[in-house]
Amino acid sequence: MSSQRAPSNPTVDPYQNLQIALNADGTLTRLREIPNTPPTSDPSHPTPVLSKDIPLNQSNNTWVRIFLPKEALDHNSSTKLPLIVYFHGGGFILFSAASSNFHDFCANMAIDLHVIIVSVEYRLAPEHRLPAAYDDAMEALHWIKTTPDDWLRDYADLSNTFIMGSSAGGNIVYHAGLRAAMEIDKLEPLVIRGLILHQPGFGGSQRTQSELRDNDPILPLSVLDLVWELSLPIADRDHEYCNPKVGDGPQLLEKIKLLGWKVLVVGYDGDILFEHQIELVKLMREKGVSVVSQFGEGGYHGVDMFEPAEAKALRVVLKNFILSSLVA
Repeated sequence: MSSQRAPSNPTVDPYQNLQIALNADGTLTRLREIPNTPPTSDPSHPTPVLSKDIPLNQSNNTWVRIFLPKEALDHNSSTKLPLIVYFHGGGFILFSAASSNFHDFCANMAIDLHVIIVSVEYRLAPEHRLPAAYDDAMEALHWIKTTPDDWLRDYADLSNTFIMGSSAGGNIVYHAGLRAAMEIDKLEPLVIRGLILHQPGFGGSQRTQSELRDNDPILPLSVLDLVWELSLPIADRDHEYCNPKVGDGPQLLEKIKLLGWKVLVVGYDGDILFEHQIELVKLMREKGVSVVSQFGEGGYHGVDMFEPAEAKALRVVLKNFILSSLVA
């Protein structure tokens, strides 16, 4: 771990890169038109995965999108499908559960993994800085345990639940997991079996070698610096929301160990966040948490959101992890 504090690449304007403008009142104008995909809940539609949106907290404008493999409707078996509660990426400041890239990502997982997915639309920073997204994650878990929704009631096995997130979503999963571990009795009949951290977003005040190289085509260092500046409650990269080695997190991992949850961390050594992910794996193993880590060579941040071969390989890893973690 380097102790250098080299500046980010001044040639990359993070506001232009992200196509955002910071307003005087602290809100963002998001200039980029991000394609969205509407849900499809009609069983007669040719899609192999049905989806629908349900409000979570109308005052916060949060909601969930549920993905149900259509094959579940055809089975006479009483066997229910595992549940994945998913949190999208976007540096805490961009994208939605309706964004086409994350909609397709979840639909493909539902098909290949034979699972039901609840993708959570959480509040974005800087309008709602952390821990707002963590609060929304916990609200979603409590909603799932009590919802009368027929898809979850009839087809989801709440006793085999996994929480998964990509990039910033992986950070949300980690912190929501720490919270959930402390109130596990209040979540029944929802039973968490594992956490899946997909190229999770963590950091710290010390620059890593990956950050100093600053050659990630998707996430330049100046962009990384900006999203932390816009999402953290205070300007401190050693805040516990960013750096998992500080605060109460290391002690709370003891509870995850006692619960027997498994944790999967997936990434690539070409990701600018790679060393932070490695450090997280080390921390969890030191605390006795059952961790499976898989880091591919090369790649970049979000590679398996853009390249179909990498996305397919990721789904194989996810399927093997879930099958090994299921409880009959």
